[in-house]
Amino acid sequence: MSDTGTGTEAEALPREAPPLDDRPRDALPQKARAEAVPPLLPGPGQPPCSGPGGTTALDAAPEPADSGEAPGLGSFLARAAAGTAVLTVLAAVLGLVRDQAIARYFGASDASDAFLIAWTVPEMAATLLIEDGMALLLVPAFSLALTRRANAEAAPRTETGEPAPDPVRELVAATLPRLCVLLMAGAALLMAGAPWVVRVLAPGLADPDLAVDCTRLTAVTVLTFGITGYFSAALRAHRSFLPPAGVYVAYNIGIIGMTLALHSVWGVRAAAAGVAVGSLLMILTQLPTLLRLLPLARPRFTRLRKRASRTAPLLGLTVLAPVVLFVVSRQSQVLVERFLASTLPAGAISHLNYAQKVAQMPMVLSLMICTVTFPVVARAMASGQREKARQRVERDLALAGMVVLLGTAVVLGYAPQIIEVLFQRGAFDTADTEATAQVMRVYAAGLLGHCLVGALSRPFFSSGRPTWFPAFAMGTGLLVTMGAGYALTYRCGVAGIATANAVGISTTALLLLMGLGTRVVPIRARAVALSLGRLAGAALVAGAAGWAAAQLVPDAVLSLAAGCVLVPAVFFLTGLALRSPEVVSLLALIRRRFTDGR
Repeated sequence: MSDTGTGTEAEALPREAPPLDDRPRDALPQKARAEAVPPLLPGPGQPPCSGPGGTTALDAAPEPADSGEAPGLGSFLARAAAGTAVLTVLAAVLGLVRDQAIARYFGASDASDAFLIAWTVPEMAATLLIEDGMALLLVPAFSLALTRRANAEAAPRTETGEPAPDPVRELVAATLPRLCVLLMAGAALLMAGAPWVVRVLAPGLADPDLAVDCTRLTAVTVLTFGITGYFSAALRAHRSFLPPAGVYVAYNIGIIGMTLALHSVWGVRAAAAGVAVGSLLMILTQLPTLLRLLPLARPRFTRLRKRASRTAPLLGLTVLAPVVLFVVSRQSQVLVERFLASTLPAGAISHLNYAQKVAQMPMVLSLMICTVTFPVVARAMASGQREKARQRVERDLALAGMVVLLGTAVVLGYAPQIIEVLFQRGAFDTADTEATAQVMRVYAAGLLGHCLVGALSRPFFSSGRPTWFPAFAMGTGLLVTMGAGYALTYRCGVAGIATANAVGISTTALLLLMGLGTRVVPIRARAVALSLGRLAGAALVAGAAGWAAAQLVPDAVLSLAAGCVLVPAVFFLTGLALRSPEVVSLLALIRRRFTDGR
């Protein structure tokens, strides 16, 4: 895909070859006709390496450059996933450096609790405007607009001889200006109402004034995250994945820089200011690529807005409400946790935060493949290729489940060592390490649920039609979290809050898995559940082995290094013994790559 644009009236967007799975079947190569959405790994119940002709997408080679065909979709997805993985890991490392800086200078104290309450605002905004909400709304909308553009290429002019309107530019003109106005109003309202927000989020906070100041500094993210999420959705729909994957790198750099530079002057307010600066860097990271892909010619902008009524229904209230309710309910899991933890001794919110941030790293890595393939599922649904969508979703669930469960095994076995290596320095002492590690192991029980909710929610919204089932499932899980949290907090402290989170999110994941096959994409829920069950068994065995071996090496660094070898080895050997098709396929692929390399 070209990243350059002419910016002319005749060609407002770069002329790309139509996406592989959007072309008429007669125009596809024979291999692509057999499988327009090739696999990265086999789906549940399929034989290993069961791609077209016995290959997987990782084996697919691009078409010759002079053939006029786009590269194979599978190899493109593999490259996009690899690039996204690199930037995701880099962002995760910088996120750990960010948390280390906050832990070093502020520990688990009233100041760090105040900042984390204020950080609830950007966390909610990130989920609603970047990670889930905006993506679930706009990726299908942009995918549909791109499909319409591809279908209209045969008739580039209207009956009156004027250039045919570009559906993508119409979509941008209809949505972006209104969205910016709405987001600016929301940010201003949040700044004015910061004292009320802090009282609602944490009524037992020791220093509410500090939390109010931090909340006002982070309120700008309502605007900046919204623009970031819009740009990310547009770029991913155009299959440009690296700039969106790099936004959290820029974000964490902003927080780290401001914290290191100004912590001695502003205290924890420096970290809150860093959130605002980092959010601006997120926009700048994507802006150059977006301007090349979506150049808006000023003379035609007013005319585009007059035609916006045809595009507006794509993002109407009936489509917007289910997505917003689902995302808000999902993020409310964190609100419930911090509300309950604010009644516990100082540092409880910080222990929960550090444990959650580290424990969820495997989930973030596991969902990168779903992020890359979501536009593919949306295109398949827009083109009526439901079978292709089913195959893609099942393979994504299998691969994401394998990654997150391997990470779960590492967390179960080596939580104290992980926290000691990452955070035990400065104001963060041994007692903080023990408390955080205990919570992190409890959180690990819900990692598969978090992963499945992220992976299963995307297909529900891929068709662009309103569906309330994800909101119902998430609301049910939230009620379970609240009930279990109130029952366990005063008996078990922060461990009880983490247990409630794991139970609630697992309930939501189960409901989504059962509901997807009967409502949107006809996945084989029983086969998926059986596949994930085998992987979960392998994770339990590997985690137990790590737990036992971790006690044999006193040094935390050496113990963790040994665990990074031991746990994956036990996980894959157990997966082979349980005949997990995902493990068998992955090991066969690695062996074939090694043999070919020789």
